[in-house]
Amino acid sequence: MLRGSLMPLCSIYLDLRRYKNRSTCKVKCSNVEVPEKLKHDDTYVDRRGKFRRFNRKKLSRKRCGGLRGRGWKFGSGFIDGVFPVLSPIALKILELVEQNEDIDRIWTVLDTLPRTHTTWDDIVNVAVQLRLNKKWDEIVVKSQYKKAEAMYLELLEARCIPTEDTYALMLRTYCASRLYAKAEAIFSEMRKYGLSSSAVVYNAYIEGLIKGGNNTKAIEIYERMKQERCEPNTETYTMLINLYGKANKSYMSLKVFNEMRTRKGKPNICTYTALINAFARDGQCEKAEEIFELLQEAGLEPDVYAYNALMEAYNRARYPYGAAEIFSLMQHMGCEPDRASYNIMVDAYGRAGLVEDAEGVFVQLQQLGMTPTMKSYMLLLCAYAKAGNIAKSEEFVNEMMKSGIKPDIYVMNSMMNLYGRFGQFEKMEQVLSAMEDEPNVAADISTYNILINLYGRAGYFEKMEQLFHSLGDKNLKPDVVTWTSRLGAYSRKKQYKMCLEIFEQMIDAGCFPDGGTAKVLLSSCSSEEQVEQVTTILRTMHKDVKPILNIENK
Repeated sequence: MLRGSLMPLCSIYLDLRRYKNRSTCKVKCSNVEVPEKLKHDDTYVDRRGKFRRFNRKKLSRKRCGGLRGRGWKFGSGFIDGVFPVLSPIALKILELVEQNEDIDRIWTVLDTLPRTHTTWDDIVNVAVQLRLNKKWDEIVVKSQYKKAEAMYLELLEARCIPTEDTYALMLRTYCASRLYAKAEAIFSEMRKYGLSSSAVVYNAYIEGLIKGGNNTKAIEIYERMKQERCEPNTETYTMLINLYGKANKSYMSLKVFNEMRTRKGKPNICTYTALINAFARDGQCEKAEEIFELLQEAGLEPDVYAYNALMEAYNRARYPYGAAEIFSLMQHMGCEPDRASYNIMVDAYGRAGLVEDAEGVFVQLQQLGMTPTMKSYMLLLCAYAKAGNIAKSEEFVNEMMKSGIKPDIYVMNSMMNLYGRFGQFEKMEQVLSAMEDEPNVAADISTYNILINLYGRAGYFEKMEQLFHSLGDKNLKPDVVTWTSRLGAYSRKKQYKMCLEIFEQMIDAGCFPDGGTAKVLLSSCSSEEQVEQVTTILRTMHKDVKPILNIENK
C-alpha cells in the first residue's frame, strides 16, 4: 500500500552506474584519494597538512585491536578476556535456546534439571555466552520476570542459598520490566542471607536501571554504592561515563573518569571509548582527540569502536576532513572500518553539503559487500534533503524500495519535511496520506510536529491549529516541540498576547518548556516591558509550580 501510494508522487530512481568504474580499493575523501592499504611507516599527515609521527609500541598492527570490540557491551563482566567454559549440560542448554522459539518447551526441559548450584551456574554461563554472541534479546524475551521469580522461589524451596549472581540476574530482570520497587526489595533481601552488596550486584542494578531508562535512580544507586563503602570497579565507572555521555553531559563523564583515576581505578578500552563518545556527542573533537591519545599512552590498542568514536567527534563538530583523516589512519594502522565507519563518513560529508563525497562512500560500502542498513540509506537521504535536491531524494527512495528496503517513519518524515520546506504542500500531504494508510509507518507525534512547524512557518495558521487540536483524537500528546512550534508561528508575527496564552496552556497541560521555548517566547516581544515580563516569568518558574501569567495587551 505504501509503495503504491508513493509511486504516483514521483518517478523515484537513482542511477548509480556512473560509480561502477570506481576502484574498490579507494575511499574518496574530498580531493584526496586514500589507498586502502598504505605502507606501514611511522608518519602520517594530520588535518592541518603537517607530518606527524606515532609510536609503534602504542599502536599495534593487529587488525582491529586485540578484542575486536568483544565485550563492548560493558556489563558483561568478561571484557578483560575471561570467558566462561561451558560444561556439556550448558552446551545442551545453549543449543536448546538457540534452536527453539517455543518458550514453554524450553522451560519444560529446564524443569527436568536438578535444582543445584551447578545447574544454576550452567544457566548463568549460557546467558553470558548468548550475550557474547550478541543474542541478548533471546534472554530478555525468555526471562520473563514471573518465571524468573518462580525459578528463584524454587531455588529457595530446594534450600539452595542464592548467590550474588542470582541476585544480579533478578535485579536485571526486574529493571528490564521496570519493576523498580521489586528490584529494591530483592536488593534488600540479600542482607537476610548475610550477603553484602558487592560491585557485581551494584553493577547489575545500575545497568538494569540504565537500560530501563531510569537514569536518576541509577545515579542514586551509584552514590549509595560509594556511601556503603563498596568500591566501584571499571565496569561501574564505564557505565556512568556512558550514562552522562548519552545525556550530553560530557563534563560529568570527565568528572567520573577523573574520580576513577583518583581512586586508582584502571580504565580499559571501553572506558576510554565511552569518554570519547561523550565528547563526540557534544562535538568537542579536540577533547575527544586528547582522550584518544590517553588511550594510546595507556598502552591500549584502539579498536574500530575507538576510531569510530573519534570520527564521530569530528563529524558532530562539522569537520568532515578531520573524520576522513581518522578514517585514513584507521586503515593505515590495519584496523578495518565497519559499516558504522562508513555511515559516519556518509553523515560527515552530508552534513557539510558534500553530497558527491557522501554518495561515493555509500557506493563503496556496497562495493565492499556490506549491506547498507536503514540508517545508511537515511543518512544519504538526509544529505540530499539538506542540499534541497528533491529529485535526487525521490530517486533514492525508489532505489531503496527496489532494494527491498521498506521506508520507515524517519524516511517518510524526512520526505514530508523536504516537500514542506520548498512549498510543495500537496506532495507533503500525499506522503501523510500514505502514512495513514500504512500501519507500519503510522504517523507519530514527530510527524505532526513537522507539519505544525511547516504550516506555521508558511502562515497557514488555521491548518496548524486544526492539526494541533486533532492530536487528542489520534491518541497523541503534544510534547515540548509541538508547543514550541505552535508558539513560533505566532512569535514570528510578534503576536505577544497569543504567545503568552499558548505558553500558559502548555504549562496547564503539564508540558514543561525548554530553552528553545524560552527563546521563541522572548522573540515575540516587541518592547522592553514585554521582555522584562517574560524574563520575570522564566526566572521564577519551577517545574512543580505553575506560573501565573498576567496577560495584557501591551
